[in-house]
Amino acid sequence: MTETPPEPIDLAMAQKVLDAQPFSRLVRARITRFGEGAATLEIGAREELRQQNGFLHGGVLAYAADNSITFAAGTTLGPAVLTSGFSIQYVRPATGARLLAHAVVVHTGRRQAVVRCELFSVTDEAGGGSDEGARTLCAIAQGTVLSTA
Repeated sequence: MTETPPEPIDLAMAQKVLDAQPFSRLVRARITRFGEGAATLEIGAREELRQQNGFLHGGVLAYAADNSITFAAGTTLGPAVLTSGFSIQYVRPATGARLLAHAVVVHTGRRQAVVRCELFSVTDEAGGGSDEGARTLCAIAQGTVLSTA
């Protein structure tokens, strides 16, 4: 019996999948780019997401890395994927108005993908929007994602 590959999903469907995750709704995450081996996730830097020194909490950065890595892998492996593991290196505190996590697939095999993610703290000097404002690299992550199909 031949398996039919799953239909690829688009940006709107990816956002619906993200919205189905209660924690993603809690942090108000949104996907601003999705497809062709990459995904970008954004989170506004609200007070509730900060730690005692006023920086975005490292757990928020780790969440953003994990989800953007998994969504990027889903563009090459299909929608049935789970993170197998990832590591994150914090470079500097996230102090901007929002966090941007941009993940790109480095390698895809039959059942797994390796993905790199750069996380940026973004100011809203230019008035907001995905491509506006000054970006400062605040973390780098790499992960492995497995197909569950």
